[in-house]
Amino acid sequence: MAENNLFTLKIITPDRIFYEDQVSMVEFNTTEGEVGVYKRHVPTTVIISPGILTITEEEGTKEAALHAGFAEILQEEVVIMAEIIEWPDEIDVSRAEAARQRAEERLNSKTPETDILRAETALQRALARIHVIDK
Repeated sequence: MAENNLFTLKIITPDRIFYEDQVSMVEFNTTEGEVGVYKRHVPTTVIISPGILTITEEEGTKEAALHAGFAEILQEEVVIMAEIIEWPDEIDVSRAEAARQRAEERLNSKTPETDILRAETALQRALARIHVIDK
């Protein structure tokens, strides 16, 4: 992989620097859909939706469950400010499955008290965790 195709990816959470390195591509979900970013991307700021973050490095790819935040995309750098992001080994499988079941039950109940948007977001987060673990 040519050195000139790399850009800096920084992922920051409230309690740590989750990731900082040179990458060739990063992919994640936004409120406008899925985005893949290469070096020299058009500068923009996006709001993150729950899903899988895929990082492409020279050695291969890494995945993490990314739940919320925003990203600043510049031509030479991407900075993701994440509320919650987890590597596969940080995820509790049984807790993720329980969260998926609770969210599906809330969505299927169709009671007037059900906050549909909140239940859908909880389901997306649980599915992202489960998908990352299953890889």
